[in-house]
Amino acid sequence: MGCAPSIHISDSRVVYHSSKESEECNSPHQTNTTMSQQQQGNPVPGLFIKSSNTSTYKVRTNSSKKDKRENSQSMEAETQTSRSSVKAPVTDVQFGPMRLHQDQLQVLLVFAKEDNQSNGFCWACEKAGFRCNIARTPESALECFLDKHHDIIIIDHRHSRYFDAEALCRSIRTTKPSENTVIIGVVRRHADREESSILPLISAGFTRRYVENSNIMACYNELIQLEFGEVRAQFKLRACNSLFTALEKSQEAIEITSEDHVIQYVNPAFETVMGYQIGELIGKELTEVPINEKKADFLDTINSCIKIGKEWQGMYYAKKKNGDNIQQNVKILPVVGQGGKIRHYVSISRLCNDNNKAEKTCERVQAESQTDIQTCRHKDRRKGSLDVRSTTSRGSDGSSQRRHSSMARIHSMTIEAPITKVINIINAAQESSPMPVAEALDRVLEILRTTELYSPQLGTKDEDPHTSDLVGGLMTDGLRRLSGNEYILSAKQTHQVAGSLISPISLNDIPPRITQAMENEEHWDFDIFELEAATHKRPLVYLGLKIFARFGICEFLNCSESTLRSWLQVIEANYHSSNSYHNSTHSADVLHATAYFLSKERVKQTLDPIDEVAALIAATVHDVDHPGRTNSFLCNAGSELAILYNDTAVLESHHAALAFQLTTRDDKCNIFKNMERNEYRTLRQAIIDMVLATEMTKHFEHVNKFVNSINKPLAALEENGNNGDGDSIKTVLTSPENRILIKRMLIKCADISNPCRPIEQCIEWAGRISEEYFAQTDEEKRQGLPVVMPVFDRNTCSIPKSQISFIDYFITDMFDAWDAFADLPNLMQHLDNNFKYWKGLDERKLRSLRPPPE
Repeated sequence: MGCAPSIHISDSRVVYHSSKESEECNSPHQTNTTMSQQQQGNPVPGLFIKSSNTSTYKVRTNSSKKDKRENSQSMEAETQTSRSSVKAPVTDVQFGPMRLHQDQLQVLLVFAKEDNQSNGFCWACEKAGFRCNIARTPESALECFLDKHHDIIIIDHRHSRYFDAEALCRSIRTTKPSENTVIIGVVRRHADREESSILPLISAGFTRRYVENSNIMACYNELIQLEFGEVRAQFKLRACNSLFTALEKSQEAIEITSEDHVIQYVNPAFETVMGYQIGELIGKELTEVPINEKKADFLDTINSCIKIGKEWQGMYYAKKKNGDNIQQNVKILPVVGQGGKIRHYVSISRLCNDNNKAEKTCERVQAESQTDIQTCRHKDRRKGSLDVRSTTSRGSDGSSQRRHSSMARIHSMTIEAPITKVINIINAAQESSPMPVAEALDRVLEILRTTELYSPQLGTKDEDPHTSDLVGGLMTDGLRRLSGNEYILSAKQTHQVAGSLISPISLNDIPPRITQAMENEEHWDFDIFELEAATHKRPLVYLGLKIFARFGICEFLNCSESTLRSWLQVIEANYHSSNSYHNSTHSADVLHATAYFLSKERVKQTLDPIDEVAALIAATVHDVDHPGRTNSFLCNAGSELAILYNDTAVLESHHAALAFQLTTRDDKCNIFKNMERNEYRTLRQAIIDMVLATEMTKHFEHVNKFVNSINKPLAALEENGNNGDGDSIKTVLTSPENRILIKRMLIKCADISNPCRPIEQCIEWAGRISEEYFAQTDEEKRQGLPVVMPVFDRNTCSIPKSQISFIDYFITDMFDAWDAFADLPNLMQHLDNNFKYWKGLDERKLRSLRPPPE
């Protein structure tokens, strides 16, 4: 009997058929996958779909005769050999002196409809022992390929009415993983028509074509020829990447030329030693380059040796680009290629020991550093951990970001920035350092010279798409623009307070229900949604009055309570109640979190009264007039705000600017009108800095600076027994620079503290932010804009997965650091509980906010 497969539905609405490998599974008829079509009212969304039909798979198993159907926008059936007679092949491939291990081949079939041809390839894959996936739409094909990186892709080119096969091939070829993928186009057999040219297929990116033949043995033979032909060749080409990496990182200067002595490759060490820039030598003949000043007979001696296939080694005086002479120990090796002829020459050179040491240090090859990406998969809550994603250097394509020595220019600078001073100190230390230390310092310098010191890099293989989309949507300014598309904010930019609005005269006049809803506002478990309901979605005015009174804000600002009340009304009126998330309830929630953090003992010891005032005001205004769309959306849409702020921190700049415009335009609500000028400027700067800190593009910069400047020094002092209020601890806590870092961290944690709230509040916030992202995706599709967060499609999104990714990538490390500073065990317990809740839903393959009722 055959094994009955189970059906797994992925988050992207992809249907998988899989079964456990078992010795008992010896029948080839594991699944019989057929397809029927259902007419739908709307066309299936896809990259190149031309039909309004959707596909339904019918899966039959031997253990159950019941049909299971799943309608889906992008579908994929996965079949994998499970017969005991067919083992996944384990192949060792010899590539020169390298022994390579080739894993089981993976094949992706892209057929809009199931037919004899697709079935033929399925059976052929099973017979060959290959893993096989089937995609019915271009969308699912791209998604599946980016997930699994198939070795072979077979695309149905016979039916243009379903999708454009050549357009799909071009799309696949634009992705990095397709560089070594073999793509086959299945074309019609026309016995009565003249043979057509294959050039259009080649231009589209196909490797070759296959004239339709559904015979299983014909399909099998095609796959076997591909395995030992194109696939094997591409597998060897992939291995060349490791060889080029070794060449690029080698400290020996290496040069490769053709048999005619035309330079084909030089590594960074060669360019640095000889003083050339990248690309200056490639394609030149050796005679064009001033390499040697010796007599011609010396070169003839070398040539006479290498021309007959022998290696030459000896001392060689080379002339650098600037005319200086250097002595090198050179080895030249001829490389025999096709036809038994010499096809290349490889020159390996090393500076001689008697060269000036300083010159050697100055000219040393600079190894690029690309630190390991810490994905920090969340398994157990790391209570008290201070580890934050490490600072990384932006990866490069090799030579484009190589550092060439410019020590003289650096040392001659008379006006030095702090980073320049650090680099100069390291350069000086290299002069007298042993080689391993000098090389390590080289890597340090490479990291310091990057412009993205605090931003981690995402992986390219197994990265969670929810994380990728969150990073793309929240941490970029969306520089992908489409001409002609404009997103204009409402012409009515600001809102005045309606005359009929019933507002409290003072705290004593607040209605009893609202007073009761705010009774425990000093506690973390305070329910902002209860206050939202009691105030008819106007919680900011009431909560603001109470919190500002508790902190004595009116006394500090020297303003009346009525002025403060008017200001809160104006600010709340300019929050959009139509936004599901970024409305005045979110502002009130962030204000509450900010006040809670300000009440913690360590924070109170650190901040001055003006800092507390700045934090509370910044929390109140930090998202005023938020349109419910991300910065990436506004930049892609060419909005007026994006143009005004040059696509940089667009919303955060707008929030801060508008807050001061609303405040200062009318004396009735100008809470700053009685302040002394210098104090006002200090307060204004602090507010602006905190609002701008909520922009997510600098998330890791703020977190890493906080950890390195505050967490680690405090931990070191405590380990040394300095547990009291000593001068050292006071210096760390109260220095102006560190106070700024603490205020930024405080408002950042308050702004995205939803995963640390009690479970019911956490679930409600997750639903609201998801709905806002869904609405953005809907509008991006309507306007034809780039979809910056594709996983937030209301039809396919897994909210638990999105929350898990958000907690893993943004929340965990930040709150570990903040907890270590402010001592927040209750928040960390909520975070742990909430993470387990989302994880439980995800493990049950649920995509909703809550499990279905029992």
